[in-house]
Amino acid sequence: MKLRFLGIIPNSPDTDSPTIWLEEETGDLLIQSHRATEAEVKACQEIGSIPGHGTDVPDHKVIIRLPKVMRRYLPPHDSE
Repeated sequence: MKLRFLGIIPNSPDTDSPTIWLEEETGDLLIQSHRATEAEVKACQEIGSIPGHGTDVPDHKVIIRLPKVMRRYLPPHDSE
């Protein structure tokens, strides 16, 4: 796996800092950030996504909160 560091939240402490990497072969993002609170997860479940998709978060997945300032590190959308 070849990762490229994209960014870290500015002026963050030495630990617990939201960080983004790009997996160069797949284009996937790996994101370290704040775990969503129970209230935030519940709000996501209430909104849902598309018909036919469940709203439970499986044990192998997590909803994270990405601070607005971190959006600057997201690569532009790559149309396939």
